[in-house]
Amino acid sequence: MADTRKVIITCAVTGSIHTPTMTPYLPITPDEVAEGAIGAAEAGAAILHLHARDPIDGRPTPDPKVFMQFLPQIKAGTDAVINITTGGGHNMTVQERLAAPLLAKPEVCSLNMGSMNFGLYPNLDKRKEWKHEWEPQYLEASRDFIFRNTFKDIEYSLKHLGDECGTRFEFECYDVGHLYNLAHFLDRELVKPPLFVQTIFGILGGMGTDPENLMHVKTIADKLFGDQYHWSILGAGRHQMGLVTMGALMGGNVRVGLEDSIYLAKGKLAKTNAEQVAKIRRILEDLSLEIATPAEARKMLALKGGANVAF
Repeated sequence: MADTRKVIITCAVTGSIHTPTMTPYLPITPDEVAEGAIGAAEAGAAILHLHARDPIDGRPTPDPKVFMQFLPQIKAGTDAVINITTGGGHNMTVQERLAAPLLAKPEVCSLNMGSMNFGLYPNLDKRKEWKHEWEPQYLEASRDFIFRNTFKDIEYSLKHLGDECGTRFEFECYDVGHLYNLAHFLDRELVKPPLFVQTIFGILGGMGTDPENLMHVKTIADKLFGDQYHWSILGAGRHQMGLVTMGALMGGNVRVGLEDSIYLAKGKLAKTNAEQVAKIRRILEDLSLEIATPAEARKMLALKGGANVAF
């Protein structure tokens, strides 16, 4: 693993997993996404991972017009690195998922390193009434859904976003096999170090949140990538703070935000993304770890700079 003297905090502001009924604090409108992102940056996030939602009913949307309502706001309000999803939401085609990134040409985009089951349907058991009709339908559909990112899909993203737009990637690895997929692209020289490897724990269909998995993933990543990568950890749901803290103590970077967990503590909903960022920053600084600034994150990840985007 590359020498990481400072910890990069990524904040995933809204995502496509949680629905409006689950929490009243989920950013929905472009103004809410912008406010949440800027607040997270002010609290210490160097990278802002962004999805878009339909401003009317909160469902995930790949519409570039919606992205372009908040991207300029965020750029004007903070120098944090803007990272646009290529995962989008369930049932979006690869072309739909890439529409906004190809238009915006950001410094960073997320890139899932394989196809996988992605089960959200257990959330159906937690509520009987929903604000919007689409919510239970969306969750139930995940019972018979495969998130698609084939080798061809990944090659498409690497070529059109990476080679043609100068965008680098947050490589999202939900399983150990995804690390080997990434190593395959590194061997083919379709990706170039330093790699930013986001290992994800706690999604139904991916790796569980066992500490043993965290240690095993680091062992395999070190074996495959040596000093050519920066490691980051994402723990979904109630495991968010504990798992990312453990990862940070092992030399990793961290990701928090309302995409990954809607809670601040047991039984307590997070009211803002900034609250989660402030909490993990406080924990890490109390452990004598230093937090990377956006400029330091750009240098660590060899990014093209905020002036070289298209928004």
